[in-house]
Amino acid sequence: MNNSAESVAHAFVRAINRQDVDGLVALMAPEHRFIDSLGNTVVGREKMRAGWAGYFKMVPDYSIAIEESLSDGTVALMLGIAEGTYAPAGKLKSENRWKTPIALRALIEDGLVEEWRVYADNEPLRNLMKKNG
Repeated sequence: MNNSAESVAHAFVRAINRQDVDGLVALMAPEHRFIDSLGNTVVGREKMRAGWAGYFKMVPDYSIAIEESLSDGTVALMLGIAEGTYAPAGKLKSENRWKTPIALRALIEDGLVEEWRVYADNEPLRNLMKKNG
């Protein structure tokens, strides 16, 4: 695999789209930082192993479609659409489907994702979570 920031960031998105937790962890630096759109930060790839596993249970068909990307040195920026279906109790229902624009910023060091920062309007998913209790 090419270790450029852009290629590693795209590999990370491909692992997300496969719901491949082991693949995501393999691409994370040991002290990986995940920062969500509200500024909440989780540090450590093992904590993020649990975080991604839990998220994929909640939204089992989560995916990101990248429309544009660029990189400069160790930073990759990607713009696109995130979508999925909120699945309380593991049930996929079409009325629980959501879609939102997303921007991602990845900091890549030595071929690994040191930081993954998400900028997205998660209100559609939060509203479904409130509605479904």
